[in-house]
Amino acid sequence: MADDATPIPQQARALYTAMSDSTAEDWAAIGRAGAAHRGKHVDRILDHMRLLDDDDGGFAVSRVEHSLQTATRAFRAGQDEEYVVCALLHDIGDLLLPAAHAELGAAILKPYVSERNYWMLEKHGVFQGYYFFHHIGLDRDMREEFRGHPDFEYTAQFCHLYDQNSFEPSYVSMPLEAFEPMVRRVMERPVRSVYLRPTTA
Repeated sequence: MADDATPIPQQARALYTAMSDSTAEDWAAIGRAGAAHRGKHVDRILDHMRLLDDDDGGFAVSRVEHSLQTATRAFRAGQDEEYVVCALLHDIGDLLLPAAHAELGAAILKPYVSERNYWMLEKHGVFQGYYFFHHIGLDRDMREEFRGHPDFEYTAQFCHLYDQNSFEPSYVSMPLEAFEPMVRRVMERPVRSVYLRPTTA
């Protein structure tokens, strides 16, 4: 006869083949498996940032150096940690999704940052266009469609102060390792996600 104190073995993985047949035990097993990888998403993001060092896209500095310059300028100007992380990762989509790089960077950070910083990330591609769209046959004033939005000037300032001027080969940027703890703190826990349980008052 089994000892009543003997723990019941936990289910190691989900047993269903269709989600409609899943059980709470299945999802508990999935949750335990996911917990073992906590924080690994940041490792993958930082690894991708390092890949940007292999591509300059024809610019005067590599894509990762541009990102480091942008974040370093924001950090040295006294911007808060969340803003600095947004500055670091704003162009992470350059190689993965060049046709919508700003939207990809915004999507990566959306669960972890304020609505204001999310909007800035998502729209910075259009706002950055003010500085060069007229050279490639586009309307440099494309950002004007957002004039009147409460974060218009906030986003314009990001591009003016930190983004459009961060292509300087002689600039001494902080290394990626200096930003790693900031990225981990900002992306430690989502502040909004469909997977967050609602809090009760």
